[in-house]
Amino acid sequence: MASRMRDEVFEAGAAVATQLARDADLYAAFGRCLRDAPPRAVLTLARGSSDHAAHYAAYLVMARLGRLVTSLPMSLITLYGARLETEGLVSLAFSQSGQSPDLVQPTQAFAARGALTAAFVNEPGSPLARAARWVFPLHAGPERSVAATKSFIAQLVAGARLVSAWQNDASLAAAIARLPVAIDAALRHERAWCDAVLPVLHGVERLFVIGRGTGLAIALEAALKFKEVCGIQAEAISGAELRHGPLALVEPGFAVLVLAPRGPAHQGLVALATDLRARGARVLLAAPEGTALAQLPLVTTDDPDLDPVAAIAPFYATAEALARARGRDPDAPPHLSKVTRTR
Repeated sequence: MASRMRDEVFEAGAAVATQLARDADLYAAFGRCLRDAPPRAVLTLARGSSDHAAHYAAYLVMARLGRLVTSLPMSLITLYGARLETEGLVSLAFSQSGQSPDLVQPTQAFAARGALTAAFVNEPGSPLARAARWVFPLHAGPERSVAATKSFIAQLVAGARLVSAWQNDASLAAAIARLPVAIDAALRHERAWCDAVLPVLHGVERLFVIGRGTGLAIALEAALKFKEVCGIQAEAISGAELRHGPLALVEPGFAVLVLAPRGPAHQGLVALATDLRARGARVLLAAPEGTALAQLPLVTTDDPDLDPVAAIAPFYATAEALARARGRDPDAPPHLSKVTRTR
């Protein structure tokens, strides 16, 4: 039986194409603004899936531009009333709905005190969009399933566009322009993913999702989707952090998903997957085709920093199928709603 979640996953490539056809001048102007007045501080504001997209954008900013980026604990503003220094501050808010007060209130406060505020949001008429000085619509179209999928992918792309505009990097921009093709190609691996994942994870109650570098953002997102749509207690963890304690939980039969797209972290993650198999773990390794012992093929894009954007697409389709196999409705996770308002 088809679900809204599945339909929306397969709309992701078209949604990204729609986004990329728009707002080029807006991104270019924002990039010039950042180059002309380099920020003293950069903050991201986000919750849930959007926070994982913000994590990806932040990693790209730090890796490619050398600017430190901090994820703001919004309660500093909404609960503790802290007055943060805003001179030279850039705040980047990521949201699907733009409705949550703990994103809106800090954005309003920062804008009122002269900070450069931007919102990457799927609802351009939302309170968050009205609060920010710069608004970058995701153009993902309506998303009715509770689980964010195409809007998350659109946020990843928006973050990459931000970095490309800030760097004024024509090569990265050209690679971004070809992402819709890569996303559609990645989704054609859905069957291979499902055939490998469903027998291993059908009955599990807990697992690790491991990533590193630019891929940690999609590991965080995958773990969230395992929890919300599949009912599995999943923990996302850096491949490096695993050895600082959590490795003690890995016993024979323990399930692990390792996401190893290209990049500096790739070889270490593949080696870790081999080590975990030797310990008796049930390891699912997602890596580019040709990687030894990889069961889950990852499509490569025109820039390794963009590979995570394509990697999450077949995972989403697989999580939807796994949820149904476990007797759950992927469109209606228990206790959750599409729009979440927290303070």
